[in-house]
Amino acid sequence: MIPLRWLNKLGVRPTINLNLLVLILENVSNLEEGSAGTSTDAAKTPAGVPPATRAASMRTPNSNFSDRSSRSSSGPISSGSVSSGSVPSGAMTVRSRPVSPVYWRVEGSLLELTTVRPIAFFTWNSQTFIARAARRSLVLLMALLRPFLYAANRVAATRIVHAVLRGITRDRLDLLGEEEFEYKLKPLLKEDGVRQLKALQATGAEVVLVSQGLEHVMRPLARHLGVRWIIANRLDFRGGVATGRLLSPVIRPRGLFARIREAGPDGQQSPARWVRALGLRGPKALASAIIPAVRVESPRVRPIVYFDEERHSAPFSVRKALGGKRVMLIGVTGFIGKVWLANTLMDLPEIGKLYLLIRRQKSSPAQKRFEKMIEGSPVFDSLFEKYGDQLGVLLAEKIEVVEGDVSQPDLGMDPDIAARLRNEADLIINSSGLTDFNPDLRDALAVNVDSTYHLIEFIRGSDHAALLHLSTCYVAGQRDGRVGERLRPNYTPSGLADFDAEKEWYRLHDLVELAEARAESSEVTEELTKQALEKEHAAKGLSGQALENQVRKNRVRWLKNYLTEEATRRAQELGWPNTYTFTKSLAETLIAKNITADGGGLPIAIVRPAIVETSVTKPFRGWNEGINTSASLSYLLGTAFRQLPSNERKRLDIIPVDAVCAGMTLIGAALVERRHDPVYQLATSVTNPCDMGRSIELTSLGHRRHYRAQEGLEYWLRLRMDAISVSKERYNRMSAPAQKMIIKSIQRAMSPLPSAMKKPLAKTERNLERVEKLVGLFEPFILLNEHDFVADNVEKLSQALSPEEREVFGYDTAGLDWWEYWIDIHIPALRRWTYPLIEGRPLEARAPRLLHMPQVSAMRPATTTTTDDGDAMKTGTNGATWQYS
Repeated sequence: MIPLRWLNKLGVRPTINLNLLVLILENVSNLEEGSAGTSTDAAKTPAGVPPATRAASMRTPNSNFSDRSSRSSSGPISSGSVSSGSVPSGAMTVRSRPVSPVYWRVEGSLLELTTVRPIAFFTWNSQTFIARAARRSLVLLMALLRPFLYAANRVAATRIVHAVLRGITRDRLDLLGEEEFEYKLKPLLKEDGVRQLKALQATGAEVVLVSQGLEHVMRPLARHLGVRWIIANRLDFRGGVATGRLLSPVIRPRGLFARIREAGPDGQQSPARWVRALGLRGPKALASAIIPAVRVESPRVRPIVYFDEERHSAPFSVRKALGGKRVMLIGVTGFIGKVWLANTLMDLPEIGKLYLLIRRQKSSPAQKRFEKMIEGSPVFDSLFEKYGDQLGVLLAEKIEVVEGDVSQPDLGMDPDIAARLRNEADLIINSSGLTDFNPDLRDALAVNVDSTYHLIEFIRGSDHAALLHLSTCYVAGQRDGRVGERLRPNYTPSGLADFDAEKEWYRLHDLVELAEARAESSEVTEELTKQALEKEHAAKGLSGQALENQVRKNRVRWLKNYLTEEATRRAQELGWPNTYTFTKSLAETLIAKNITADGGGLPIAIVRPAIVETSVTKPFRGWNEGINTSASLSYLLGTAFRQLPSNERKRLDIIPVDAVCAGMTLIGAALVERRHDPVYQLATSVTNPCDMGRSIELTSLGHRRHYRAQEGLEYWLRLRMDAISVSKERYNRMSAPAQKMIIKSIQRAMSPLPSAMKKPLAKTERNLERVEKLVGLFEPFILLNEHDFVADNVEKLSQALSPEEREVFGYDTAGLDWWEYWIDIHIPALRRWTYPLIEGRPLEARAPRLLHMPQVSAMRPATTTTTDDGDAMKTGTNGATWQYS
């Protein structure tokens, strides 16, 4: 936190938010009223206040600080004025505590709980095998010493028993607590006690469950019974990891006489009894110990600060900026494009017209591709539900499909159509791109660089059109540290002084031409012919036309492999991990030279999303598509593969696709009003960091929840195979590389045996090779290069919205609860939409639906260009997208 005197010296006069002051004073009051302790991780969280309640702050007229719900105060605060704003709107108003609570003891009336049993369950399911063995030994020791410890002091004994949980994360305890209740305690609930509790709730009583169990077990019980508040034993956490210390008040186990006295189904007990039992000072201290029966995350308060940049005082409205405007979307068939289109049609009916640039396939015109996409994609389910049979009429009114190819001059459109759209379009959104990490250089140049050049030339011919260009945060390349929202022409991560991106672009095209000429040379033809004759398959012994056909196929393969390897080599030589980030950076330089005054001052904004993943709310909860970074890695961690080489402190920057689309809408509106910045990063590594260590554990916990609900030995084994973060040396010594060497040694020993007996080993070796390649491909993102991507510019736009518009169009990544996102949303979405593709299975069957469109003919160019390879491309980071959209 920056001292206030520094801000005063620099001329900053922040006004304190009164609601934040109320929260702080309430905490202090709670601590003074009694000995109800507070966890280090939740030091600023009033007991019993759910996140939504904490977010429901009122805005003071003179407030300069933006109280965004956030986990920690990330990022420095320097000189400048602080943006005005309030917390995210839409938060529920919920009382922090019940007004007239009725305390109900769980033990005796609902369950017969012991102290050691849940602790033993937690320790036996630690993340690593070594931790499991060590903690099991400690639990056994505790079981032996417990009678003596309880005889001496039951409160101290309870604290000592819980100390064995030191080092276990809150994420793991929360999931294991749910599992303990669902599969072990729920079947043991006493029906008479549940009936009496339900009868009490029916009278309107505000019940508070009190138990000696940990909050991680009691919360699922309370939610099952419909109870909103609990008092339970709570562990202290630092950095999300248990310190082994119990917070006050400590609820000790019942004594022998209390068990006899409280054996009936009625668990009601007076507040005075609990004040005495817990050693509190009075009813207020008891009330302060009440916590909600839902997960509570500490709020993150991170002010938005303006430096020397221009600050816009005029109100900002998305509806006003984009109302009646004409927007061209390129890349609508991709993951991001589809979601943006669906959200825009749902949330922004004021928009004037949407032009969708779609490439014609050999047998499918653009209009047919569009209609098929609307009919088949789940993204548009909400539109079908809202408009029914009238959806076709709405689409015909709002949407005009244009056939074209963004990698061609004039975007591959007919000259008359291109001239008309130059005059009509107010904004062009380019969400297309080839996101394979290491594709054929020809494809990467055409889609990621050439198309950018043609878009720049297209808007240069317009007197008012603006361009929103989608790039990636990872143009930063192989470097560490904080990555600001700054555009650096001719940038290379290696720091090459005389690098010229435009000359590099020309050089790469020359490389393609030379490679194509070399592929036709007699030297290469002779080598390819030799390979065709020597290869052990059906081509052996071929001659004549059959041999020529095989050589032609080999030539295509040779050229593609050569250009792929050369592009990867050049990218890594300059400091980028792959061709994808290399070509995206070249495109940014082309843009940088055209947004300055010398370059014509074109209205262009570069949007850099991080790793785009599953949606949170829009178009619906849990939408994902294609095989992307998280999908392949998370699928691997759900198998017997356990040791992932990664830097557990490195932040894995994942952002939901609906947050990206919200940011794109804000930036598009800012472009139309010419209040935009050159670069916007959409990322979470600064606003809401989640490191690799936590990401790996959350992935394993997500798989655990799925496997726990299955039956069979395979799932029982996978349930106990938690993935862990390891060093590269340990991975090489104990994981896939070492296992592959063992398999090869066994194969050499079995070489005299028939080939049928060696097939399983050969298959295992191929699988291990694929694992090695996958891990090597993603090492720059999980092991190397500790990036922290600043995303302040889009936050400023979001805070400038009115509270009503912020509810619909606001951008908020600080409020993400990663536990809920990963376990409740992301992993289930991958299992539904992505893992079947990895396993070669079809997606779940959907009821067919028809889109009734009025007769509309797409605007077609005189000639269209198509590619010879497939239409769909698997992506590296941003989901599935078409090669040319």
